[in-house]
Amino acid sequence: MTRTVAVGEPEAMVPAPLDVERLRRDFPILGRTVHGRPLVYLDNAATTQKPEPVIAAEADVYRRYNANVHRAIHTLGEEATFAYEEARRKVAALIGAPDPRGCVFVRNATEGLNLVAWAWGRRRLRPGDEVLLTPMEHHSNLVPWQLVAAETGARLRFVPLLPDGHLDVGALERDSLLNERTRIVAFTQASNVLGTLTPAAEICRRARAVGAVSVLDAAQGVPHLPVDVRALGCDFLAFSGHKLYAPLGIGVLWGRPELLEETEPFLGGGEMILRVDLTCSTWNEVPYKFEAGTPNVAGAVGLGAAVDYLRAVGLEAVAAHEADLTRYALERLGELPDVTIYGPPMPRGPLVTFNVGAIHPHDLAQFLDQEGVAVRAGHHCAQPLMRHLGVAATARASFALYNTRAEVDALCAAVRRAGAFFHG
Repeated sequence: MTRTVAVGEPEAMVPAPLDVERLRRDFPILGRTVHGRPLVYLDNAATTQKPEPVIAAEADVYRRYNANVHRAIHTLGEEATFAYEEARRKVAALIGAPDPRGCVFVRNATEGLNLVAWAWGRRRLRPGDEVLLTPMEHHSNLVPWQLVAAETGARLRFVPLLPDGHLDVGALERDSLLNERTRIVAFTQASNVLGTLTPAAEICRRARAVGAVSVLDAAQGVPHLPVDVRALGCDFLAFSGHKLYAPLGIGVLWGRPELLEETEPFLGGGEMILRVDLTCSTWNEVPYKFEAGTPNVAGAVGLGAAVDYLRAVGLEAVAAHEADLTRYALERLGELPDVTIYGPPMPRGPLVTFNVGAIHPHDLAQFLDQEGVAVRAGHHCAQPLMRHLGVAATARASFALYNTRAEVDALCAAVRRAGAFFHG
């Protein structure tokens, strides 16, 4: 649903505001208390809460048609297979993938990125080849490439950060970071620490121009932004379902089907084969050659339900609502004494990472928890970025479609009380 902007403004269509109070009723956990206080859940970049339709869809698998998929002849197996493959089609539509065969079900973005690194990258990288990354990558999009580079003799290079937290895209040409030796460009769509939104389409286009394959970590992108893999021009894209209001333990690796065809299997076992002999085997077609063993059928069905839910709410409306919360949080937290905020100004992803004076982020998070406010504290699986920022850890508040400005106010009031408590 959309509305036209007010008279006198340029003619445009903008998303209608979310009815957040109505949406909150879909999430049963939001009604609980913590330490005698109403829960204010602001740890959505780590995992989102689940709406009733997702919980019901996952439970329905076990209540009505629990069976293994693809190999059963009986009715339950056929129903489970249909629901599993329908979830794949829904995911493909969500990310603009023209062919559902490009969507591989994995446990999470971490497994998807490892699949690309080991099954595709390790077999193609040679000594002297280069893998281009950024200093703000989650460990899931850094450590696999370190391991593969150590095994193959490839070299890791990094796009530098500007002081405001954006990527220094000019360095791609200025410092010859993209060149004839570049084989893989792996980077995040949105930083889980800084909130930085990378110019993904531009980087993918420039990677392709030098013959490099682009690998996009979209764990912090797909849940918050309309994503179209064709418009992005990426070759691989990974995201986790649990950050998308779906169950834990289910995620997606999308790859261009022709690249997946060239990629060797990641795991061996049942379902990923066509024929097995004692000394050799032939592989199943994509995506099944990457889905060895019994898959997380209920998780995939829950992911499909989460996609339905998010699309019914409206991706553009969710993005606008989360941007409003982020802008408001930046303003309110910026008014508090001794608060240091990291990352660029708006536009940015829906999170705010900060420190309060000399208070250790773990102590701050524990104090906030006593106030009923759940935030994340630590290095956020981004230790190189923490060292770049000159800190050991930070606190992070991150937002979802069910959060409100009142919850941002509760966060700021609790941070103020924490400052008074620790600083006297």
